[in-house]
Amino acid sequence: MSSSSFDLPDSDLIRRSLSRSPTSPRTLFNSFMNGVAFLCGALALLPLMAVLSYVLIKGVGSLNWSIFTELPPPPLVEGGGFRNAIFGTLLMVGIGALITVPFGVLAAIYLVEFSSGKLSRWIRFATNVLSGVPSIIAGVFTYGLLVSTKIVGFSPIAGGAALAVLMLPIIVRTTDEALQLVSNDLRQASVGLGATNFQTVTQVVLPAALPAIITGVTLAIARAAGETAPLVFTALFSQFAFNGLFQPIASLAVLVFNFAIVPYPNQQSLAWAASLILVLMVLITSIIARWATSRKSY
Repeated sequence: MSSSSFDLPDSDLIRRSLSRSPTSPRTLFNSFMNGVAFLCGALALLPLMAVLSYVLIKGVGSLNWSIFTELPPPPLVEGGGFRNAIFGTLLMVGIGALITVPFGVLAAIYLVEFSSGKLSRWIRFATNVLSGVPSIIAGVFTYGLLVSTKIVGFSPIAGGAALAVLMLPIIVRTTDEALQLVSNDLRQASVGLGATNFQTVTQVVLPAALPAIITGVTLAIARAAGETAPLVFTALFSQFAFNGLFQPIASLAVLVFNFAIVPYPNQQSLAWAASLILVLMVLITSIIARWATSRKSY
């Protein structure tokens, strides 16, 4: 037999049999679905890019050195800044993180490593419910617990406690999932080498899950930094500099809320600048977290 197909190498025959025509229905459908997927991905990024670009355009024109060194001005007074709001935001988010990170990580370790199945299911259910609670409810709860009872009053401590209520379920859930993703082979190998459960958790499991844990903490901080309603109920606002842990304090989110709705152009300009600073703070936190986790090798 002298057919030309018998003269081709086996690899060429396989390649031709697996290749598809550019106009075949399967190829056209695959190209169409790839285009739809790309379009959906672009549409998902569109709201984020629109918000960031609008805040950038409106906020850059209001940026100057005085916003970092001066206090919020009264109405009809030009200039001013919001250094007290920047400090207040960092302080209250720091207090919230100081409360939630140890408790959240330890709670997740208990869920994954030491708890029984039934108890862990109830705790996870409660955490999921808490993560869906509106932020204003967290503010009202903290107000009734710490402010109205005069335990601390309107203060950064009350504000940090309100933010901690919102941050806790995020840290617990992300740490829980991160620990579950660590292979059981690592745990068994550690125990097989003679390590105790405590040594296995602290020296094997936690380092392996650290990147995901840091990501969860970053998400919690990002959410807390932009919350307004809890701070209105717990920290109020102040035009003055920091005056102690038991006095009302300013924050960027509340400053934006207060200044964006007034009819004074200078305060509206400060509100846009504060919005941009708040977005940049969240962005820088995310970049630092990514950098820290990318340098961690296992």
